[in-house]
Amino acid sequence: MMKYSNLLFACLALLSNVLFSCSGGQEEGPIIIDERDQGKALQKSIPIDRVWSGHPVGFSLMTHGGRQYIAYYNEDRHMTVGQRNLDEASFELYTLPVFDREEGEGTSTILNWDSHNSVTFGIDKEGYIHLSGNMHVHPITYFKSSRPNDISSLEQEMEMVGRDEKRCTYPKFMTTREGELIFHYRDGGSGNGNEIYNIYDTESGKWSRLLDAPLTDGKGEMNAYASQPSLREDDWYHMYWVWRDTPDCETNHDLSYIKSPDMINWYNAFGQAVSIPVTIDQESVIVDPIPPGGGIINLAAKLCLDENQHALMAYHKYDEAGNLQFYVARAKDGEWISRQVTDWNYRWEFSGRGSIDFEVRVGAFERREDGNYELGYHHVEYGEGTILLDKDLNPIGEVLKPESYISGLEPEGDFPGLAVRSASDRGHAENGKTYLLKWETLPRNRDRPHPEPHPGPSQLYLLELE
Repeated sequence: MMKYSNLLFACLALLSNVLFSCSGGQEEGPIIIDERDQGKALQKSIPIDRVWSGHPVGFSLMTHGGRQYIAYYNEDRHMTVGQRNLDEASFELYTLPVFDREEGEGTSTILNWDSHNSVTFGIDKEGYIHLSGNMHVHPITYFKSSRPNDISSLEQEMEMVGRDEKRCTYPKFMTTREGELIFHYRDGGSGNGNEIYNIYDTESGKWSRLLDAPLTDGKGEMNAYASQPSLREDDWYHMYWVWRDTPDCETNHDLSYIKSPDMINWYNAFGQAVSIPVTIDQESVIVDPIPPGGGIINLAAKLCLDENQHALMAYHKYDEAGNLQFYVARAKDGEWISRQVTDWNYRWEFSGRGSIDFEVRVGAFERREDGNYELGYHHVEYGEGTILLDKDLNPIGEVLKPESYISGLEPEGDFPGLAVRSASDRGHAENGKTYLLKWETLPRNRDRPHPEPHPGPSQLYLLELE
């Protein structure tokens, strides 16, 4: 506790210095907004199943209408799904057909040691469930339910569109404002790949390309690590990415951004149309030309809109002294203007291949009702916090946030190195409650096996918060 009190004191002292210099010498104290009483409490915990705990991989939870669906890997590392009505006390569980990559023609429902191999699903307008996962530069692994609102009826289909589906990674489903189901993934490898978007037609029961070309194209020299397009308060879709030249995470560069009214036609931050596919040659979409080795990693950024619906980007990179800092950039008068908002004395040196544990994360970035902004952070040396920024993006204080329920938990297991993992609800609970999945695993090991012995399975729970 003393460590974090000292860190908070140091941060507040830094903010005081910033305010002093910005006010022309008239010193004012930093603004402290205390919102710690706005936390959520556990209402119910439902044990679901015993799950693999040797390394973390993404599980999926979706509340849809009065039902809830889950997808995960059980203690045998087999892809498993479940469902329940919200008024039921337990889930019906179903293990998908078990097959390895030889049996599955490159697809598989058995998890190995790769932390990229998350499992996820989406639900179309007719209630049919679509699931994909367990692929990292593998043939597309895809299931569709034969009955609506029934995850037990999932059946494998060996293709979606039938082309560019042999080297797939990062499967994601999303729903448009019109309720159309979109599926996107990376075709190719790290440092050499394209972002592919498909759309599902409920009348024909078939997938087709949303776009005639990939949304981003590395031209054989790089690939884009992109956020999923998100529909914002201006009713446009917004997305951002960094380019990467090789499988080495140190080679990320050039934070970039585009927006669209319809997922078909895309524009830069200044309203100028951009051609599809977007490539590194289109400099008008670059927010910050951070070079390789410049301190940005996959999706180390967050987006929000200002009061005029203009884009703001928060991200990290190295400063001139080589320390990792947070920056905020604003799209204004035809250019991106960036300012440094931290002054940390710490360098996170990341490099190499495979999944890694992050020492620094950009937290939530939001515009507050009073017009100011808040930017969260998770830092291996400086702990967790939320920086308060004024309308001109100057740091003016701190917002004291309630501790998340998950962050306050200790592992149930006693195996050394176990940590609590969670997955948030990708759907919407109409009862106003918050749902999470919770389990425990060892940390990532760059997609390689941990030395034996390995921990036993951990308990997967559904948590209901209110």
